[in-house]
Amino acid sequence: MYFDRFDICEAFYAFAMEQHNGQNSKEYAYFGRLKKLGFRPSPLFKGYESLNENGKEIYNNLKDN
Repeated sequence: MYFDRFDICEAFYAFAMEQHNGQNSKEYAYFGRLKKLGFRPSPLFKGYESLNENGKEIYNNLKDN
């Protein structure tokens, strides 16, 4: 795993998209934080399957913790 801001943002977005438990969950709050960073996913973004190898590793680390 290496530091790449875009991979991190995509991984957090995919994690929030697939794991949140409603608008009051901490995972849902990631959407607001990502918006403040100016992150907008591609219209073709399909979650986990769209992540590259580094993004998937970051996502899996989020899921494990």
